[in-house]
Amino acid sequence: MKVLLTSTLYPTPQAPKIVGGAEIFARRFAEGLAQRGDEVEVIRAASTPGQAPETCDGINVYSAPVRNVYLPFTEQKNVALRSIWHAVDDWQMQAPLIAERIRAFKPDVLHSNNLSGLTTAIWRVAAQLGVPVLHTLHDYYLTCPRCSRFDKGRSCEHTCTSCKLLTFHRKRATHWLSAVVGVSERVLSIHTDMGMFAETPIRTVIRNASTEPPRAPYPRPVCTTEVTFGFIGRLTEEKGIDNLMRALALLPPDRIRMLIAGRVSDEEQRRLRALAPDARIEFMGFVVPDDFYKQVDVVIAPSIWHDPGPLVVADAKAAGRPLLGTRFGGMPEVIEHGVTGWLTEADPQSLARSMLAVAADPHKIDEISRRLIADTNKWIFADVLSSYKNLYEQLREQRMSHMRAATTEAPQGAAVVGKERLIPR
Repeated sequence: MKVLLTSTLYPTPQAPKIVGGAEIFARRFAEGLAQRGDEVEVIRAASTPGQAPETCDGINVYSAPVRNVYLPFTEQKNVALRSIWHAVDDWQMQAPLIAERIRAFKPDVLHSNNLSGLTTAIWRVAAQLGVPVLHTLHDYYLTCPRCSRFDKGRSCEHTCTSCKLLTFHRKRATHWLSAVVGVSERVLSIHTDMGMFAETPIRTVIRNASTEPPRAPYPRPVCTTEVTFGFIGRLTEEKGIDNLMRALALLPPDRIRMLIAGRVSDEEQRRLRALAPDARIEFMGFVVPDDFYKQVDVVIAPSIWHDPGPLVVADAKAAGRPLLGTRFGGMPEVIEHGVTGWLTEADPQSLARSMLAVAADPHKIDEISRRLIADTNKWIFADVLSSYKNLYEQLREQRMSHMRAATTEAPQGAAVVGKERLIPR
């Protein structure tokens, strides 16, 4: 199987930037396919002008020039400039590098992930060249220029006028898709409830699994005097970090210790500490996930947006750590309250009450942790790879059936899909 994988970011030595879980997934996924014997090429958005191709762990990685006023994930405070960027991204029709690699590599499927900077033009080009397109929903790019459906401290329940205008062509472009995958039921339903993917033949859910290498989970001894909670990830408003700090301010510092892993400036660290001046908080900075999970009893994910499928849930389970999450996004689908973790409301008062209740029963923490460690039916990354491979096989068979039918109907000419010639195999 030949797979052309696309992702806005794909971390390599020449372009190591990581913003969230999607690019971690993309690299682990590409490497997993290659290890199974599939041929994989990757196209990402260029992070510098004229970025050269790179081979990383045996996979050829190409960087597509970003045809816009600035590069993706570049902090811009100018509202007008941001609007221009999103308008340009929405109107893109050409993807020369995609066309070039399709003609050279001849993939069986194009699998797109995050799209900022690459745009839905990659779908159009691939489909017109006869390649089935599968898209994984890691965010809300198709409905929201910020990709988050989060604004002014709240998760958006409706699509505002500006978002409708700036994503008009993105939504229309979904008719080029052969399959769409949500990393949770929630992210898929938010799109389908808006009438999207009505023409997409395959709509399904494949949940995230831990992208960490397999290792033996590590139990922690029961401690009846204090409980160590841990937060790992981006320290941003939508991830609920401010609410977590305010919750800690309501809790007895002698019973609860808080570890926070993630990049944070000194200024932001001071601001967060000021929200809970008496709490016992340790900012760990960027750390290897194993170093984090070995030190915490309970992982907390206090998100206040519909996080599609946070990898922290899968990573915590793989490490044998119960997780306290909010009822947002994909978390309620993968946390069984009282069995694999706990669910709570996202406001500071509810978070504080839930953290206090969890800390009051350390033997329950130990029970859940041991249950997670002993689980022999875990959903692991190999299952994710197998699920996508099954989809790829479906798409390849459908493509071959269409080509055979088109050849039968037009024996004297080239096989045709729509108005475009299929590339020769």
